[in-house]
Amino acid sequence: MAVVSELLRSEQNGSISFGNHKLDAKAKLEDYKHGGDLYKVKTYSTMTKLEKNGLFLYESVPGTSVNQFTETANGVSFTVEGDSDAQITVGLKDDTEYEVFVAGESAGKMKTGLGGKLNLSVELADMGEREVKVVEA
Repeated sequence: MAVVSELLRSEQNGSISFGNHKLDAKAKLEDYKHGGDLYKVKTYSTMTKLEKNGLFLYESVPGTSVNQFTETANGVSFTVEGDSDAQITVGLKDDTEYEVFVAGESAGKMKTGLGGKLNLSVELADMGEREVKVVEA
């Protein structure tokens, strides 16, 4: 997997790919149209953030490169890569329990609060890319 050199792109399967964890300086792309929605991405080595229609969707510290990001009615799935372990926050439904899978293994169940944000840690250092799937429990 490689960084997303164009910062944000639509994939043939309907997913999106975004982020470039190799950038030293902050870069952003606004008003990107995909599936009838407007996306905004900010990314560089220390942070990657994605918004959809002005609402929070994804953030990682430090920055990550994300491929095949797909939203469903029951959660999200994506493949993530970074130079070091990352704290990832995804925007989901308010007050809902989700099960988190990293590299095909359950990392447990977590519940979102009123803001719908779910925080998870993903080991990325020397791991290459990792698949993440968050599904409503």
